[in-house]
Amino acid sequence: MGTGSVRVDGNALLLGEGVQIRFIRTLRLPESGTHALPPGLGEFPLRRVEDHPDTVPPEWLAKGGVMLPVYLREAMWLSFGGTRTPAALQVGVGKVCAVSGERWSGRLARTPQNYVVLPRQPWLDGINSGDGTVRQFVAVPLGLGATVEGQVTGEETTGGVQLQAFELGGEALAQWRRAERARPTPPPPPPGSQGLCGAAPAQAPMGAGGFGGPVPAPMMAPPAPAGAPAPRSAARGGRPGPPAAPVMGLGVGGSMRQEVYRDERPLSDWAEEPAARVFVHLVPPPAWRAITGEEAPPSPVDRAAYTKAGLPWFDYYDESAADLAPTDTLGGVKPVGEWLGDDHDPWVEPAPGQVKPLGNAPRPGKPVQDGDW
Repeated sequence: MGTGSVRVDGNALLLGEGVQIRFIRTLRLPESGTHALPPGLGEFPLRRVEDHPDTVPPEWLAKGGVMLPVYLREAMWLSFGGTRTPAALQVGVGKVCAVSGERWSGRLARTPQNYVVLPRQPWLDGINSGDGTVRQFVAVPLGLGATVEGQVTGEETTGGVQLQAFELGGEALAQWRRAERARPTPPPPPPGSQGLCGAAPAQAPMGAGGFGGPVPAPMMAPPAPAGAPAPRSAARGGRPGPPAAPVMGLGVGGSMRQEVYRDERPLSDWAEEPAARVFVHLVPPPAWRAITGEEAPPSPVDRAAYTKAGLPWFDYYDESAADLAPTDTLGGVKPVGEWLGDDHDPWVEPAPGQVKPLGNAPRPGKPVQDGDW
C-alpha cells in the first residue's frame, strides 16, 4: 500500500508533497500518420471511490483511489503542470508501465527507464513508442484484448490507470532545496497572461499545458434528444445497489510528436520508497450516473470542426532533454481500431501556422484512500 498522502483538490490529484496531475479531455487522433499535439478540452471530473460506498463495486472499495467518467474510444492526456518539486512518476495502464512496457513493479528502474521525470516532463499523452513519438491513450473496455494490458500480458484483469510518485532522497533533496533558495525570484507575469504550467479555469477549453482559446458553443456535442434510446447501463429498477464492475482500460490510438525524456540524475538520487500512489478507475458514463448520480460531461468536440475553426494544435520541444529509446514491447502495441473497426470521424489536417510551438503550505483537497492492487 502507498506510504504517503494522496489528495483530491477539485479535479487535480496531489501526490506526496509536490506532484500535481490532471486528466485532460482531448481530440482523438487518426490511427495512421504522426500528428501534432492535440488540444486540451477541459478536465475529467474526479471523485473519490470512498465517497460512494453503497454504489461502487466492492472490489473498487478494496482498491481505493479515485474514478473518472470516460466514453468508449475517448482520448485523454495527463497534465503535470503545477508540480512544484522534482519527482519520478510511474504511470501504469492496467499495471503495464506506459514508459517501458514492463509489468508494474512498484520500484524505479533505469534499464529500461520505467518512469517520467517531473517537472521536466510537462505532460504525457500516451505510451512511449520512441523516436520522439507516443501513441495516444484511448479508452476501451476490458475483454476485447484491445488494451495495452491485454496486448502486453495476454490478460485483462486490472484496467484503469496506476500512478506512483517517488521524491528525491537525502542529499539530492537538500541540494535541490539549496539551489532553489539561491535562484532569483522571477518577475510576476503580466496581467491576464498564463505560464506553461498554469492551470486553466475549470470547464474552460485549453491547449497543451493550458493554452488555447474558447471552443465555440455550437461545436460541443449536444445532449441526447428526448426519446433517444439510452445506452446499456448497469443501473437496475428499484433501490439501486452496487453495479457489476464496468471495467475500462487504456488502449492506444494515433501517433503524435512527443518525447519521453531520459532521466539525467543517477537512480540513487531518488528515494527507495514511494511518497504516494493511487489507482484511477475509468468508468463508462452510464455506470458513472448510477454510481454518483451525476451526468458525465458531453462527448468532446468534433475534431474536424475544431480544426476548420482555426483553433490551435501544439508542438513542444526541449533542446536540453534527451528522448528515451523505444521498447520492443510498446512498439508492438496495436491501435484500438484493430478491434473496434475503422475510425469514421472526419479528419482535417491543421493548416500551416495553426500548430503553435511550446517549450523551452498545508496541502489543499481531500485525502484519498489507498487499497490493495
